Amino acid sequence: MTARATRPIAETVAALMPRAKTELAELVAFPSVADPAQYPPSACQAAAGWVADALRAEDFHDVSVFDTPDGSQSVYGYLPGPAGAPTVLLYAHYDVQPPLDPAGWRTSPFELTERDGRWYGRGAADCKGGFIMHLLALRALKANGGVPVGVKVIVEGSEEQGTGGLERYAEAHPELLAADAIVIGDTGNFRAGLPTVTSCLRGMTLVRVQVDTLEGNLHSGLFGGAAPDALAALIRVLDSLRAEDGSTRVDGLASDGEWSGLNYPEADFRGDAKVLDGVSLIGGGTVGDRLWARPAVTVVGIDCPPVVGATPSVQSTARAQVSLRVPPGQDAAEATKLLTAHLEAHTPWGARVSVEQVGQGQPFQADVTSPAYTSMATALAAAYPGQEMQVAGMGGSIPLCNTLAALYPRAEILLIGLSEPEAQIHAVNESVSPEELERLSVAEALFLAEYAQAAGA
Repeated sequence: MTARATRPIAETVAALMPRAKTELAELVAFPSVADPAQYPPSACQAAAGWVADALRAEDFHDVSVFDTPDGSQSVYGYLPGPAGAPTVLLYAHYDVQPPLDPAGWRTSPFELTERDGRWYGRGAADCKGGFIMHLLALRALKANGGVPVGVKVIVEGSEEQGTGGLERYAEAHPELLAADAIVIGDTGNFRAGLPTVTSCLRGMTLVRVQVDTLEGNLHSGLFGGAAPDALAALIRVLDSLRAEDGSTRVDGLASDGEWSGLNYPEADFRGDAKVLDGVSLIGGGTVGDRLWARPAVTVVGIDCPPVVGATPSVQSTARAQVSLRVPPGQDAAEATKLLTAHLEAHTPWGARVSVEQVGQGQPFQADVTSPAYTSMATALAAAYPGQEMQVAGMGGSIPLCNTLAALYPRAEILLIGLSEPEAQIHAVNESVSPEELERLSVAEALFLAEYAQAAGA
């Protein structure tokens, strides 16, 4: 792809960036956390409506906001292409992680704020910015001869919850998302300025474990020392999920996978993860092994008395939410069974334990040798002069990928996005680099043009 062919697209996207910032600010302003226990569903409904209106404004046909089996809403639209052109599905999600501790944010999580050359706000990178990326790419093509492919857009409303609503809806309506190529705009570059496609995703299972030992809390002075403490029992069982070096340990689950792709130096990871001085990384093998080729358990929440207001009591019940990331080559359903059995087997003192599954998604492996990846490599090299496309893994999960791969086995699935390390997705002070948004929008536009040309050759 020549510089002459790239320049008009790049210039158009650059001119559209002020509008993109305004639109991203509007979208970030919706506290669209898809958990009614934390935020009212109306916030997600309003965000879905905003997305639908944006698609209608771009002349999409058949725009709809539809209910999925998990109670969330997704947004769909179709932009017809020239006769005989391939169809490309563009994916993003408008739901976001909760902001966590609002006091940890330097600015309001739901107010897009520019600081030090970045735009801060929950969802700015993951993944409201991904939807804006799709809009920019399509607008740039429209301004320079038209969109050369048919385009379907699907914007999910519960990806962060892992409840599988869109997957089940797609299975029941397989014609809706059928496409020749699929661009998942929900991953990111290995590092800002280094164009990267994601070749694999870990799957996940999410369970809640509850331990009960007493009919009610007891005075720790009168009963402590003999009465079984449910919180202590829960701590014991959670600790059993890690080996001495911090590696994940679930009875029967393999944890010796190896990563053969892009190297992730340990010093770079320490900096990206902001590991405190003197604190060791956990696990064994390379960083790539630990992030992309091996299972990883995390206690993501725990119900127990807070320090402020705690009473001297032996706890009768305690509960935790546990996430287990599952690498390609392992089955998430089987991992769930092994995790459940492990939690039950390692609960001490005969305490009563119950395990409830609340989310699950299979791992995903892409074929980076496919023709669409050749077009993407050309597009990324043009959008990032002097750089070539890199291939990395991603430890996170996008359960929809496996559903799409099963429904459309001939479709090529590509994963790109805005979530490079500085974005701090899922943490406080999430942000997006406007330079990355601009370059990746250019790359996506060039990819669609290149892919259309290759398909017609």
